[in-house]
Amino acid sequence: MSAPCCAGQLACCCGTAACSLCCKCCPKIKQSTSTRFMYALYFILVTIICCVMMSTTVANEMKTHIPFYKQMCKGIQAGEMCEKLVGYSAVYKVCFGMACFFFLFFLFTIKINSSKSCRAYIHNGFWLVKLILLAAMCSGAFFIPDQDTFLNAWRYVGATGGFLFIAIQLILLVEFAHKWNKNWTAGANHKQMWNGLLALVTLILYSVAVAALVLMALFYTRSEGCMYNKVLIGVNGGLCLFVSLVAISPCVQNRQPHSGLLQSGVISCYVMYLTFSALSSKPPETILDENNQNITICVPEFSQGLHRDENLVTGLGTTILFGCILYSCLTSTTRASSEALRGIYATPETEVARCCFCCVPDGDADAKEHTEKRGGQTVIYDEKKGTVYSYAYFHFVFFLASLYVMMTVTHWFHYESAQIEKFFTGTWSIFWIKMVSCWVCVCLYLWTLIAPLCCPTREFSV
Repeated sequence: MSAPCCAGQLACCCGTAACSLCCKCCPKIKQSTSTRFMYALYFILVTIICCVMMSTTVANEMKTHIPFYKQMCKGIQAGEMCEKLVGYSAVYKVCFGMACFFFLFFLFTIKINSSKSCRAYIHNGFWLVKLILLAAMCSGAFFIPDQDTFLNAWRYVGATGGFLFIAIQLILLVEFAHKWNKNWTAGANHKQMWNGLLALVTLILYSVAVAALVLMALFYTRSEGCMYNKVLIGVNGGLCLFVSLVAISPCVQNRQPHSGLLQSGVISCYVMYLTFSALSSKPPETILDENNQNITICVPEFSQGLHRDENLVTGLGTTILFGCILYSCLTSTTRASSEALRGIYATPETEVARCCFCCVPDGDADAKEHTEKRGGQTVIYDEKKGTVYSYAYFHFVFFLASLYVMMTVTHWFHYESAQIEKFFTGTWSIFWIKMVSCWVCVCLYLWTLIAPLCCPTREFSV
C-alpha cells in the first residue's frame, strides 16, 4: 500500500476527505456515491450483528469453541451465558443505537444545500469517529434502566417506523410506474419504436402476472380446505383486473392521457409477488390423512423439501432480503425520490425517453469539474456547486430502515419465539403485513387514477 493512499485513508477516517479504495484499477467514484456507500456499510455491519444475535446456532458454537466463555460473559456483565447479548431484546437495543445514530444525523443535516458547510464536511467525512459513535450508541442501549418498559415502548416505535418505511417504498413504486410510462410515452411522440416497446413490456408484465396467478392457484390451493388462499388469490387477482380497467376507462383517460396499462401491469406484478410472498409466509395448515397422520396442505410439495436444510435456506434468504432492503434504502434516497414524495416531477417538455430512465445520475453535467488522485481510486467531487441529494432525507430513510430491520429480524409481533434459523417459518403477523401492503399499494395506485376526478379543480403531476 503506497504512502499517498495511506495518507488518503487517514484523511478519510479522521478528516473530511472522501473514502476510496487503494486500487488504481477500480473505476472512478463520486464523492456523493462514496458517502452513501459508507453509511450503507455501517448499516450492513449492524444488520449482520443483529442476525448473529438472533442465531441459536452461533450462540451454541461460541459456547462450545470459545475458551473461558462463562467467565468472559460474567466479566462483561452479560449474564452467566451471555444471555443479555442474544435474543430479540439484544436486537432491539442494537437497532435502537443505530436508529438514534441516523436520526441524530437527520436532525444535524436538515437544510444543508452546500457541501462546503461545516455540517456537510462532517456528513461526508470523519468515518472512524462516526464508527466509534455508532458503536457507542449501540453499546449504550444495553445500560438503559427499566429495560422492560423500554422494550415495550420501543416495540411500538419500531412497528410505526417499519410501517412507514413500507409505505414510502409503495409510494415510490407507484411513482416509478407512472414515471416509466410518462418517459416512454414522451419518446413515442418522436419515434414509433417507443410505442412498440411500450406494448411489448406491457404484454410481458401481464403475462408474468397471469402466470403467477395461475401457478399460485395450482400450488397453493386444493379442492378441500385452503379457504384463506382461495379467497386472497381471487381477491388480489380481481383487484389487478379492476385497476387495469380503471386505468383505460374513458373518464380517467380524459383527465390523464398518460394513464395506461404499463402502470397497472407493474402494479399487478408487484401485487402477485406480494401475494406469493404472503402465502409463503403463512403458517402451514395441517389435516389428518386416512392413516390419522398430520399432513401439511396448501403449500407446494417441493417446498417442504427445500426447508430441510434450514441453514442454507436461512442464509440465502436473509442475504436476498437484506440486499433488497439496502437497495430500497439507496434508491429511495435520491433527489428524484425525495422530490416525488413531495409531489415534484419533471415537466413533460424536459422529459427525455431512455431505456434506463431510472438510472439518470443526480449530479449535473459538469460533475467532473474536480477530481482527486491519492495513489488509488480516483474520486470525483461532484458536489462543488451544491448537494446532489438531500442529506436529511437520506438519514431519515436509513432511520426508518433500521426500525424495519429490527421488526423483520424479530418476526414483528412474534418476537419471543423468533430465531434467525426459523426466519422463513410462517407467522400470521408477517402474512397480514404483506397482505395489507398489497392492498395499500393497490389503493395508492387507484387514488392516483381517480384523484383528478374527485378533485377536478386541483392539478395533479403524475
